[in-house]
Amino acid sequence: MAISDSTSSINPHNGFCSKTHIYHSLRPPSPLPPQSSPFSITDFIFSLLQTTVAPPASLIDATNRRRIPYSDLRLLVRNLSASLRQPPLSLSHGDCAFVISPNSSHLPVLYLSLLSIGVMVSPSNPVSSVNEVSRQIRLCKPAVAFAATAELARKLLEVGFSNPVVVIGSDEFESRMRGGSSGGGSEIEVFQSDTAAILYSSGTTGKIKGVKLTHRNLISTIAGSIVGRQARSSPAVYLCTVPLFHIYGFVFCLRVVAFGESIVLMTRFDLRLMVRSIEEFRVTHLAVAPPVAVALVDGSNEELVNGTKWNSLEAVLCGGAPLTVPVIDKLKKRFPNVSLSQAYGLTETTGGVSRVVGPYESTIVGSVGRLVPHCEAKIVDPNTGVGLAPMNPGELWVRGPFIMEGYVDDKEVRDTTVDSNGWLRTGDLCYFDNEGFLFVVDRLKELIKYKGYQVPPAELEHILHSHPDITEAAVIPYPDEEAGEVPMGFVVRRRGSTIDEAQVKDYVAKQVAPYKKLRRVRFVNSIPKNTTGKVLRKELIKLALSDPTSKL
Repeated sequence: MAISDSTSSINPHNGFCSKTHIYHSLRPPSPLPPQSSPFSITDFIFSLLQTTVAPPASLIDATNRRRIPYSDLRLLVRNLSASLRQPPLSLSHGDCAFVISPNSSHLPVLYLSLLSIGVMVSPSNPVSSVNEVSRQIRLCKPAVAFAATAELARKLLEVGFSNPVVVIGSDEFESRMRGGSSGGGSEIEVFQSDTAAILYSSGTTGKIKGVKLTHRNLISTIAGSIVGRQARSSPAVYLCTVPLFHIYGFVFCLRVVAFGESIVLMTRFDLRLMVRSIEEFRVTHLAVAPPVAVALVDGSNEELVNGTKWNSLEAVLCGGAPLTVPVIDKLKKRFPNVSLSQAYGLTETTGGVSRVVGPYESTIVGSVGRLVPHCEAKIVDPNTGVGLAPMNPGELWVRGPFIMEGYVDDKEVRDTTVDSNGWLRTGDLCYFDNEGFLFVVDRLKELIKYKGYQVPPAELEHILHSHPDITEAAVIPYPDEEAGEVPMGFVVRRRGSTIDEAQVKDYVAKQVAPYKKLRRVRFVNSIPKNTTGKVLRKELIKLALSDPTSKL
């Protein structure tokens, strides 16, 4: 809600209401279509696109330089959606399409086409194991699958998928997209309450889940991004290094298309290809996850990075996991004229619920920005359930039109994640400062319980990352009979360094309270992470409890 009443109990500087203990967005609300009107996310995107598109804007493949101009997009979507409704596929409203593919310029066309006829999109990581693909297919029950390659199509056959499989970019696909159609029959009414997508998440309780997102969820998320957009003298060009099967890439791509701005898509991350694309396509905005940000400031890549012309680049947009302060500092030193914008969100919140907007907000180091329009939040004491004022860490709860419809076939877990008043418990320990900026401290369930004290791994990781001889680090709980759990650090040494366990422990001990000291240290070659840069602590815990000579 907007802050306009000076007599309100809502603080205009941070959005906190002293009566309800609810934080309100400081950003003006974005107009949303009437909730009951038939309106798909595709309809919404094209309604924005027709007023914002710049003539040269395109979908671009970084690898083969293939372009799909936005001027062709509406016709391609109309052709493809019509052909998908005809035999032999005969897709209809309420069906689901499983999509297993790396990024390509074809994917936005496919997504918009499926969504326009009420078919749910369920994208999967192309490197998923056979067991993972099997579970995802059991969850989403697709009527059809779209695979990037014949090899991926065979993976679907291997799990026993017997429905039609279309290879994206094949002659058949191109024919459907470009060959026109005799028509797809009567118009399909897609309601905003209809499920639009099923994306996969470990959620807040561990095992992989299918998250159901509605057209309304997607519309509200993209509408919330309109705030803060400024008029430009030349069109923006975005380079997307994040995968479109992840909520970050999925929503990011739809948003960029809606605003009529070019987007360069990378099939897979390759630093040389990325820097070449930034120069070639005059990229203005670079969308990354933390591993890419780390690669940009890694000393071993210095020659490549320093040899690149970055003069077109205006902003680095980072999401998926928080950046450490040392990495932020290095980015700012290496790219002093480029703003850094972080965001925070979950698959269950249809992406970002807070983000950094504008030059001033990008100067607030470590923050993931302010709440987006239509978003309310609470910071809740995990022990008492009481809402907390600014500068007090607690569990972040959020509420708004972007909250997921639920989990596939798992109402019980949904009900424990979202309460009867619509509040989603994120499981993240966070706080708001006195200006309404959100800071993520750690995952609640990852707090280490040492003799009753709570130790946030992220705090110790921040200290470890600040050591000049440490390139990467992660901290986990290690079981201890006396203390319950003790902090254990996994450390990647800088090449050529001889730093030892005692030196690492001593470095941390000088900067923390006694109960936060590292009690164990293991040196490894790398820290396991997922595609968005989140540390896979479960793998580290398994390693810690296995043979002490094991290596990653």
